[in-house]
Amino acid sequence: MTERIPTREGVLAAADSVAGILPPSPLLPVEIGGRNCWVKAENLQPIGAFKIRGAWWRLSNLTESERAQGVVAVSSGNHAQGVAWAARRLGFKATIVMPADAPQVKLEATRELGAEIVTYDRANEDRDDVAANVIAEHGGVLVHAFADPWVIEGQGSAGVEITQQLGRQPSRIIACCGGGGLSAGLAIACPEAKIHPVEPFGWDMVGQSLAAGELVRAAADAPRTICDALQPTATKPLNLALLSGRAEPGVAVTDEEVRAAQRFAFAKLHLVLEPGGAAALAAALAGKVPFDESSVIMLTGGNTDPSSFAATIAEGE
Repeated sequence: MTERIPTREGVLAAADSVAGILPPSPLLPVEIGGRNCWVKAENLQPIGAFKIRGAWWRLSNLTESERAQGVVAVSSGNHAQGVAWAARRLGFKATIVMPADAPQVKLEATRELGAEIVTYDRANEDRDDVAANVIAEHGGVLVHAFADPWVIEGQGSAGVEITQQLGRQPSRIIACCGGGGLSAGLAIACPEAKIHPVEPFGWDMVGQSLAAGELVRAAADAPRTICDALQPTATKPLNLALLSGRAEPGVAVTDEEVRAAQRFAFAKLHLVLEPGGAAALAAALAGKVPFDESSVIMLTGGNTDPSSFAATIAEGE
């Protein structure tokens, strides 16, 4: 069977579907270094992250027989909550494979949404293997966090909203990037915009893969990062194909740059961002990406542990 490829028609259909259940997330003006641009506050979604878009569109397109099986997803927390939220609203079972060291706030929120959680050891187990074993034993349809074509289209709905809110396509979109599902969806949604994927230092597998023209996996000794939401060990061929020749060169940000972005968002925008949700803003603040008054920075998530967030904010006082 030929693999389904995400399309702009699919992104537009996803945007219509998402608009039927959720209001647009705010597009807010911001001044950075004396220059104006915009931020898209996806951290204000019902689950605190943009992942609700792709999860809703994917689960909405399951057949009746697939719905009867339920769904299985792999996530450190935001995709988990998106899938759990959509599954509960649509009335079927969701099982989420999550790292045991995922932020407690994400584990608890996913469980509260009615999903069954299967944990794994991020250092010693392959999450895709764990998910495959769950499906082999109990059944279920895999909803991949970033390489599912419907998920990519759903994430692209944010680009449709941005275009409607601006009244035109943005000049560029700076996006937090894990596996590249959001960046790919935005590239399809906004063909006139430059797309800048931003990843944590040492985990910039999309950026490295784009530069190499082939998949590059994270090193076994990759550094620790506070951006738990942006740590897949590699992107997938579908995402690389959609972004090759379309995305700008990848950008990597450090933990300290991310913390500075969290503090900036709290002080200037009155928003709470988790580390992974602040990566794109970090790149702009650090001068690592260009932007103008038609540029949009994606603020992708706000599901942060209260104590670690408080410590980050206190560092700037």
